[in-house]
Amino acid sequence: MKMALLVELALVAAVLAGAAEGPARPHITGIAHMAIYVHDIEKSRAFYRDFLGYDEPYHLDNPDGSLAMTFFKVNERQYIEVFPEKAAGTDRLYHIAIETDNAEGLRQYLAAKGVTVPDKVTVGRIKNENFNIADPDGHTVEIVQYMPDSWTVREQGKYLPDRVSSRMMHVGILVGSLAPATQFYGGILGFEEFWRGSQSDKVLNWVNMRVPDGDTYIEFMLYDQLPAQTARGTAHHMCLDVPDIDKAKAWLEARPAIKQYTRPLEIRTGTNRKRQLNLYDPDGTRLELMEPHTVDGKPAPSSTATPPR
Repeated sequence: MKMALLVELALVAAVLAGAAEGPARPHITGIAHMAIYVHDIEKSRAFYRDFLGYDEPYHLDNPDGSLAMTFFKVNERQYIEVFPEKAAGTDRLYHIAIETDNAEGLRQYLAAKGVTVPDKVTVGRIKNENFNIADPDGHTVEIVQYMPDSWTVREQGKYLPDRVSSRMMHVGILVGSLAPATQFYGGILGFEEFWRGSQSDKVLNWVNMRVPDGDTYIEFMLYDQLPAQTARGTAHHMCLDVPDIDKAKAWLEARPAIKQYTRPLEIRTGTNRKRQLNLYDPDGTRLELMEPHTVDGKPAPSSTATPPR
């Protein structure tokens, strides 16, 4: 009898402890998209569609008929979203998006963790559930759940031509202070740090944080002094997975649209010992083509350098 009572009390204590901790975090399965501003939509279409090979399955218009935004499909679950700029000479990054299997559950979880969230999850114009939050550096982070009746699901199996890459490996964002960013993405959202890199032994430059329930990640680009608004496109970037960088370069060189691309195509080996090739869209936003493996198959060691601040 006494043992049964002790077991019952332990169960009650466990339930109360769980309630005090708040709701469990739903799955966060991957990087869904990166949204960027562009100056000339037709030049951007020539780059993303004609040069890189990405189809444009749908777009949204404003009430006056002008373009509100358009979508370039990387794969069934990842897109590049393009918006006409609000002002020239400004940061090209609009927001990044992460996918969850339960948007409302994640909203409640984040609220319990003290993150400012909207009063409810909304349904967007392409019928996915979503809401926005802000990270410690002020970046807008969209939380999206793909719904069965959404345009995303409607177009599955379509708009997947031969293209430079079929997977967005990571997105890179500027981070001014590492500790708050790590607490937000790691401590609250559950991202896992797996590599640090630096250009020297003195200052840390990059920290890679993988989504908790998938294999894509966010790369923190650490800065003491943030770049000018007009130069952030080289830091704010997206990384496209290519199995063979030489074949990817040859594929690009064979595209008729390369006649409009004036920058050199240079293959280099990064600090992470992975071969890569940087491309730049008409507004200077960087797209990093990168092999998923190191040059010798051995993992690159993590940096022990100190963050810039």
